[in-house]
Amino acid sequence: MNNEKSLKLIMNAALEAASPKGKFKKTPTKPQGKLIVLGAGKAAASMAQEFENNYEGPVEGLVITRYGHFTKTKFVEVIEASHPEPDKNGLLASKKIFDIASNSTQSDHVVFLISGGASSLLTLPLSGVSFEDKQRINKELLISGAPIDEMNIVRRSLSQLKGGRLAQTIFPAKLSTYMISDIPGDDPAYIGSGPTIQATGSNEDSISILDHYKISISDKIKKIIYKNTLPQLIKSPQYMIANPIMALKSAANVAEKEGYIPIILSDCLEGEARVEGKKMAELAIKISNEKKYKNISLSKPILLLSGGETTVKVIGNGKGGRNTELMLSMAINLKKAKNISALAVDTDGIDGIEDNAGAYISQETLNKAMFKKANPQTYLDNNDSYSFFKKINDLIFTSPTLTNVNDFRAVLINP
Repeated sequence: MNNEKSLKLIMNAALEAASPKGKFKKTPTKPQGKLIVLGAGKAAASMAQEFENNYEGPVEGLVITRYGHFTKTKFVEVIEASHPEPDKNGLLASKKIFDIASNSTQSDHVVFLISGGASSLLTLPLSGVSFEDKQRINKELLISGAPIDEMNIVRRSLSQLKGGRLAQTIFPAKLSTYMISDIPGDDPAYIGSGPTIQATGSNEDSISILDHYKISISDKIKKIIYKNTLPQLIKSPQYMIANPIMALKSAANVAEKEGYIPIILSDCLEGEARVEGKKMAELAIKISNEKKYKNISLSKPILLLSGGETTVKVIGNGKGGRNTELMLSMAINLKKAKNISALAVDTDGIDGIEDNAGAYISQETLNKAMFKKANPQTYLDNNDSYSFFKKINDLIFTSPTLTNVNDFRAVLINP
């Protein structure tokens, strides 16, 4: 099996481990009242389907997922909406979720299903904040290069649902939360901005984040943020059914069977994509030259695995997500190293807003670019990594995977 096929086989093992399939073996007992399923995120519909398949009893409810991530369910309504920029569909669906939560009673049990992408999809603003304000602030955050946890702090400060406010609305009904994490460190308060989780810090934190990235807000919105303190919640059951480390461990198991030495670097790699791509190239070259990684000899191929979420500061007008940008930067800095190949994908199957999951690089990447008369640095400077990899036919397509545990990267170093 060649390097590209092996890396994609290992990638698919990671994606399978991130799926909600088979993860709902433990479900709540039947309540006196209704069992209500609510949810949001790229995996919300597939989670709802899997929950229905494992729960013995009547179910009702509503989940919001990204366009293209629909999964057929028997009882739970599925609404698709825009991600990462919220739209009116997301607003209407969020209002429906708020109304269902408001009407739940003490005899009901609400199951909340949360996964990556929920923060953009659950877009019901606080009273006094317009939907247009939320759209503008969200758009400016997306191109600012802010990490996901900072974006979610800002989003929760403007939301009627996030930062534990949905749990506050659900009370006194019983509540259970099932999570698929796309957050570095897996802090439940930051997964989808934690609609049912006790928030830490304060709303005021968002003001300093907005100031740091030079995103303006009106004095009226500032007053609303200061006024709407985060609620104190009664603790409720939380279940983590998939996260980045589960995906990386599954990938490592398959890598061993392929005859590689897998090394998990981190499940929460952060930083600017082009900078991290350069660092990854430097590490791979160092290992190759020294014939070892720490105390591990390069007697067999070494596979460096990592998860997490990098960021892209948009300065050009090209197309591409953080994974293609990281791969393009890495390819440039590897130059034409003959024994190193790599791939990086978003585990939801969509890198940024394009139709690809990520990209693959090898010793042939720069040769292909030269043949196609494509200057890699020019494409990188224009944030146009998608167009670069499309030109040399090295984009990776998986279609929507109906889950999301952030990004997956694999770097193969042959002896």
